Amino acid sequence: MRLLGLDVGSKTVGVAVSDPLGITAQEVETIPIDETKQNYGMKRIRKLVRKFEIEGFVLGLPRKMDGSSGESVQRSKNYGKRLSEKFSLPVYYEDERLTTKVADRVLIQEAGIHDRNERKKVIDQMAAVLILQNYLERTRKDKK
Repeated sequence: MRLLGLDVGSKTVGVAVSDPLGITAQEVETIPIDETKQNYGMKRIRKLVRKFEIEGFVLGLPRKMDGSSGESVQRSKNYGKRLSEKFSLPVYYEDERLTTKVADRVLIQEAGIHDRNERKKVIDQMAAVLILQNYLERTRKDKK
């Protein structure tokens, strides 16, 4: 089952895709969005769904460190509802606490990207990879 992982922000959506076996996640792109103009990047998502033959979505659920929900969680759930209505595909949620911090560290330490502006261009994609990879690993363990 091929899944699209999404890190939904207020200005961009980081995108990752699983391999056809659902084992690994790879970065795809960052989609600009503009909530004030009700542009949520759905046209681009549609192209990615067709290109990769997507069967479902995994969205990061950005809970606060104490586990409570805030505006960001609601944004993610609203985005998930739009996806579900538009594509009639299942939407799953994965706790994404600290994924952006981990993504930033990986980009510095592993990829050697020390320039903050360069990291900013790909951090949402890396966060989407971490969200999707965590989901894939957790659900694989649940099946054992």
